[in-house]
Amino acid sequence: MLKRLIASRETLLIAAILLLLALIASRFPAFIAPSNLAHVFNDTSPLILLAIGQMIVILTRCIDLSVAANLALTGMVVSMVNVAAPGLPIVVILAIAIGLGTLLGMFNGLLVWKLQIPPIVVTLGTMTIFRGIIFLISDGKWVNSHEMSPAFKAFPRAELLGLPVLSWIAILAVILFTIVMTRTTLGRAFYAAGGNPHAATYAGIDVGKTQFWAFTISGALAGLTGYLWVSRFAVSYVDIAGGFELDVVAACVIGGVSIMGGVGTVGGALLGALFLGIIKNALPVVDISPFWQLAISGGAIIIAVALNAQANRKKGRIILKRAEQTS
Repeated sequence: MLKRLIASRETLLIAAILLLLALIASRFPAFIAPSNLAHVFNDTSPLILLAIGQMIVILTRCIDLSVAANLALTGMVVSMVNVAAPGLPIVVILAIAIGLGTLLGMFNGLLVWKLQIPPIVVTLGTMTIFRGIIFLISDGKWVNSHEMSPAFKAFPRAELLGLPVLSWIAILAVILFTIVMTRTTLGRAFYAAGGNPHAATYAGIDVGKTQFWAFTISGALAGLTGYLWVSRFAVSYVDIAGGFELDVVAACVIGGVSIMGGVGTVGGALLGALFLGIIKNALPVVDISPFWQLAISGGAIIIAVALNAQANRKKGRIILKRAEQTS
């Protein structure tokens, strides 16, 4: 039991995060002050939300490269709605954001399920389509802070028990989807569809439909994050969150989510996102260019994939040895 705990990806990642914090604190002790760590968590909350959705998609042997474009399109739409109707309640804005994000996710899911187009091709295409739609509806213009209503901008910043609402939403999403993935039939179907699609089909699971629901959930979380992003930063434009989908995939892979499907946890995605979030916040503090974050993220992905591949090879060897022993 102890050996399994030490060998688990989550335990290793927690150790890596603590080591990273210790190294940063050795030069800048103020970085690990509770108030600053809460600020880092709040900064990382959008990445956590998207990583949870991406984890579910990757579990089913798919990938969603359109999450950042979904976020940007949803953010632009709710920003324009707010400009047109500043008195609209925040509950309605949230419903529009989640509803639109869900529809965009369903569009991806339908193309993968019904037309059986490879997910990477589908989401590369819709990523470009969504960005193009933003340009068309906005005419390339920005929606700036002074055009947004105070209530629209205040919601994610409002504090509850010392933490902003944005942080609480990320925490609630982690709890909710941990329950969904471990306690529900749908959660088990996500693992089955990615772990062994043929066996899942024989067990009565519709793999294509399961993938559709994975994309739908990813889209809904991207839509929610779209509103939270533009309201927190008080700006909306065509290229918002450009390239952020790479951080999302990196968070999942670093968190132990296998790109071959069937392996991964919400906790792993959370830890992967926090690892990247700490790096992103620490680089300016230690006087390293933020552009290094891209190189570090890329390197972390390669290392994580190599570790996953090594683990799979070891499992294969164990199975072969057992087969030889029984024959």
